[in-house]
Amino acid sequence: MTAVLRGDHPSLASKETTARLRVRLLATSDLHMHLSAHDYHADTPCVRKGLCLTATLIRQARDEVAGSVLLDNGDFLQGSPLGDYVAREQVRPHPMIAAMTHLGYDAVNLGNHEFSLGIGALTAALTEARFPVLSANTEARADSALGPLIRPWVVVQRDLTDQHGRMHRLRLGIIGVLPPETAIWDRQAIAGEAQMHPMAASVARQVAPLRDAGADVIVVLAHCGIGPARDGTGPADGASQIAAIDGVDAVIMGHVHMVFPGPGVSDLPEVDSHAATLHGKPAVMPGLFGSHLGVIDLDLRQEGKGWRVGGHQVEARPISGRDDRGGATALVQPDAALTALVRPTHKATRLWARGPVGHTPTAIHSFFAMLTDCRSVQIVNQAQTAYVTRRLAEGPLAELPVLSASAPFKAGGLGGPENYTYIPAGDVLLRHAADLYIHPNTIMALRVTGAELRRWLEYSARGYRQILPGVADQILLAPDLPCFVYDTISGLTYEIDLTQPPFAQGGQRIRNLCWKGQPVDPEQSFILATNSYRGTGNGGYAPPRTGQVVLDEQTPNRDILIAHLGAALAHGEGTGLAAQAPGWAFTATPETSVIFETSPMAAAHLDEVPHLALTPLDRTPEGFLRLRLTL
Repeated sequence: MTAVLRGDHPSLASKETTARLRVRLLATSDLHMHLSAHDYHADTPCVRKGLCLTATLIRQARDEVAGSVLLDNGDFLQGSPLGDYVAREQVRPHPMIAAMTHLGYDAVNLGNHEFSLGIGALTAALTEARFPVLSANTEARADSALGPLIRPWVVVQRDLTDQHGRMHRLRLGIIGVLPPETAIWDRQAIAGEAQMHPMAASVARQVAPLRDAGADVIVVLAHCGIGPARDGTGPADGASQIAAIDGVDAVIMGHVHMVFPGPGVSDLPEVDSHAATLHGKPAVMPGLFGSHLGVIDLDLRQEGKGWRVGGHQVEARPISGRDDRGGATALVQPDAALTALVRPTHKATRLWARGPVGHTPTAIHSFFAMLTDCRSVQIVNQAQTAYVTRRLAEGPLAELPVLSASAPFKAGGLGGPENYTYIPAGDVLLRHAADLYIHPNTIMALRVTGAELRRWLEYSARGYRQILPGVADQILLAPDLPCFVYDTISGLTYEIDLTQPPFAQGGQRIRNLCWKGQPVDPEQSFILATNSYRGTGNGGYAPPRTGQVVLDEQTPNRDILIAHLGAALAHGEGTGLAAQAPGWAFTATPETSVIFETSPMAAAHLDEVPHLALTPLDRTPEGFLRLRLTL
């Protein structure tokens, strides 16, 4: 648990004549439909995720103080097999809305993934909400059913007692914003019914109306993280600019699935991880899937008829910890009442997710996905290639080579050593397909040149650290990039030269780029199958040129994968799922080695990657297995 205290506690000023109050903000973010304490991909109980566990922390935090406000910062309606089941079967009442009502949320903010299932599914869920739903930078079309269901801000009132025993009515103004890129990421699902505006500018416009409405304190639910904002529109890094706005008193962050205060957060001048502030304003980010409860205690001093923040305490309270071997350990037990509430949908989801969709003769996993071409990525690329090839077969582009780009979706990182795909040999179930492709993307295909392929791969390799030749045990990966930015392109062969600086620093890491054994001509044309997120230029990739998009459908990539698995089963066990020869490798660098962290389960699968010179070392306190890779 990370806690930061700044300013004097009201109890220390009992003789002071100026009235002082303490109000507590409780926050969740990026729940992604993780309600039960269960890993549906592995179909096992889990102590590291689930609002049923976070609910226990909520109850404890409420018991500690006289007044608190419970908020959610978005991405609560989509992102788990339970969420997929609820959307598919149109379960009513909606389990997440029912859970939030049960827990007494005072307001929730929309995240980008609220739109992933379409405006119809979103409005159906929000119609059931008995709490305010916020999004100050979402402008619904005049005839959209979404418009009446959201508002830019809300004023939440609490009657609190000061240090002299006098009662005061405190009014907290809550503003919500989400990444404006949502309109691009989910453009087909939104279907023109809403547009999104820049976050910081939208917050700034709402400060005066909130003050006019009587707000004593203004809190922003910002569905974004920390970093140098690009004119205030960067989805991952807008919180710093929002915190700098005059009149904003506290910021609750999300979207990037990190924990603040905590390690690994930007060290920009305006960010103080020790004080838990952005531009001097208290801030918190509560991880993902209910892993943490954000807690901000604001110590307020009365000034005239208003109040100002005189001090603060910030915590990110975890639901789990690690034992001395790095294994996950429970810090709380699931809330019994909420567990009972969601049990029927939980049981139905488990049954549905066990449906078979294919068969694999050997295990599929992502333990080495950052080191070599991995089956968990290869299968997705095989499915995308086959689908796009069929869709273009009768058209003028049929003669062009079809390649496919995809990345590992679960390969450690912030998700911990449990965050890996693992499918044992045998039947491939629906839950396994969801494990292979966890995002709600839809299929896209682009016409690209050889030069554009090279640039794509250079950008994909940017997260590997530059390695010094002849030096042992250097750290391989930068800590600040998620695994899903590391695209690999099937149908090509190439090397990544780690001794070169990344693309942004002028380096050229991609070597020996070939198609069918021949060097790729920069002017040569290809079709590249990808997904709607990457194909529209997100994650820092170049947006498509005019006329470059040759296929753009609302067909989910996961459905394409499931169909591919089923076709492979129909044509014989494992057909179409066999491991291919690795398409890429690191350039050999004599007398040089790097350190790589992965799941402890990887130790039992080292024989599957004989082309890698791997040596198991030890476990980290976080539970990862450290491997030495000799280059």
